[in-house]
Amino acid sequence: MEITASLMTRPNEPLETVLLELSEPRAGEVLVRLAVTGICASDAHTHTGRIPSPSPCVLGHEGAGVVERVGPGVTHVDVGDHVALSWMPSCGTCRHCVSGRPVLCTAAAPAMFAGTLLDGTVRLHRGEQPVSHYSFLSTFATHTVVPASSAIPIGRHIPLGVASLVGCGVLTGYGAVVNRAKVGPGSSVLVFGAGGVGLSAVMAAGISGAEQIIVCDPVAAKLEEATLFGATHGLVPSDDVVERIREISAGGVDYAIDAAGGDGILGQAFAATVPGGTIVCVGIPDVRARPSLPGPELVRDEKIITGSLYGSSRPSVDIPAILRQYVAERLPLDRMISKSYALDDLDTAFVDMREGKLNRGVVVFDDRLANLSGREDSGILAA
Repeated sequence: MEITASLMTRPNEPLETVLLELSEPRAGEVLVRLAVTGICASDAHTHTGRIPSPSPCVLGHEGAGVVERVGPGVTHVDVGDHVALSWMPSCGTCRHCVSGRPVLCTAAAPAMFAGTLLDGTVRLHRGEQPVSHYSFLSTFATHTVVPASSAIPIGRHIPLGVASLVGCGVLTGYGAVVNRAKVGPGSSVLVFGAGGVGLSAVMAAGISGAEQIIVCDPVAAKLEEATLFGATHGLVPSDDVVERIREISAGGVDYAIDAAGGDGILGQAFAATVPGGTIVCVGIPDVRARPSLPGPELVRDEKIITGSLYGSSRPSVDIPAILRQYVAERLPLDRMISKSYALDDLDTAFVDMREGKLNRGVVVFDDRLANLSGREDSGILAA
């Protein structure tokens, strides 16, 4: 079938809105008509070449839509079902899947980095030229074919605009706090970065019962925004930021979440955390980054330093659970959407993101299913 998509021909070149050919889903795959796609920092980093990825490709890995066709062997969704998309499918049989850590699936990672689906082939073509997938989803398009385990069924009462965000940014930040750090009541939490992932971490810390939630971000307006999501303090980076954090938190925080991945942040997080505290690294640093930490303190202070990929989640469990929190009005996820863009305007969205103007931007293909209008408290700005 013919679809409309935003094509990255190569890094740092303007994206092109083009017609592509999308093949039918094969065994264990699902064809989804997208209602909305989120615009994530990882898309922008791939466009600049910071995150290597095969090209030409169709970017985008936050999406939600309606199932149009299913391949042989797919039983958990059917035509007409609403789904949120997870960019990390799982085989269900490798050592990590069996142990309950599907985001570390050994079958998925090689295919993701190769720009293919799980069987090592692609469903996208421009004429005779193969077009690579991005994180299995390629949601900067009207339709997509995805692995069956990437299609998470959700209730039809849930706005697909909100559901699209949960598939990456929200789950990443929320899971880092709930699944990896396991933040407890009465604790203090430090979050570096007030983008979509950072704000999701802030919300998760709040519903986990954290008493103090300190956010550090270079954009003052984003710190003000963070207070609407539950932050108790906001700090702009400075030479004395660690001392200021220690002063606010009576000697150091219990948990630190690095949602940015910038140079020097891990060292600051380590210094700002109390002995026995936990530092969770979420933001992807530059491939050349080689952070260092003070060796004696690493031993003596018994701090835990850990990564968290995709919120250390089980997407088929965690995505519906987060959406239930939204329905119960415990997570104001719709407030995260700052602006909507046309598919032709993704380059502009990337600029707005770099300039700190967005919590999350979206491209809407179906206004009714996205259901982002008419919510007076949503904070959504129409494009």
